[in-house]
Amino acid sequence: MAEIALFHSVLGVRPGVHEAAQRLRAAGHEVLVVDQYEGRVFDDYERAGHHVEEIGFPELMDRAVRAVEPLRDGFVAAGFSNGAGMAEHVATQRTCGGVLLFSGALPLAVLGGVAWPAGTPAQIHYTQDDPFRRQEWIDALVADITASGSRVEVFDHPGSGHLFTDPSLPDEHDPLAAASLWERAEAFCRDATGGTRGT
Repeated sequence: MAEIALFHSVLGVRPGVHEAAQRLRAAGHEVLVVDQYEGRVFDDYERAGHHVEEIGFPELMDRAVRAVEPLRDGFVAAGFSNGAGMAEHVATQRTCGGVLLFSGALPLAVLGGVAWPAGTPAQIHYTQDDPFRRQEWIDALVADITASGSRVEVFDHPGSGHLFTDPSLPDEHDPLAAASLWERAEAFCRDATGGTRGT
């Protein structure tokens, strides 16, 4: 089974992140929950966004790479929303077996223009009417991944929740969409193998 590095959203390590980790562990995977906020958690996207600005995206990217240093090559990088960008960045710096992106996708140019690592599959999940969804960013990332010869799957779930797997966010949580996401994500992790890049 896979080793998984799980990165939180802009809101921090909310209960939904712990629930996700527990679900993946129950499926037999080892999960490292990365806390980039040192325990801070937010309920409001605007306040959380200000916190990200205070830390700075480059610092968060550096923290992400440092956090996965103990993991063996071939781990799966996974992230929610802002954490999806962290998972992408880690995949360009380490040999990953795959990348799971939940409600987040950034063109690689936003992360410094590094090419997607060949042989590293990815899976992207969004709700169709997610208010934070930027289709042009999804399309750009898919093009980046495809250009490397890697496999990418995009799943558009019915609904409008952003962090739709998190039961602690009742206005966003969608049990049916979440169940569909986890079915596909768990299969992805079972199939994940080491990438082809060196460190």
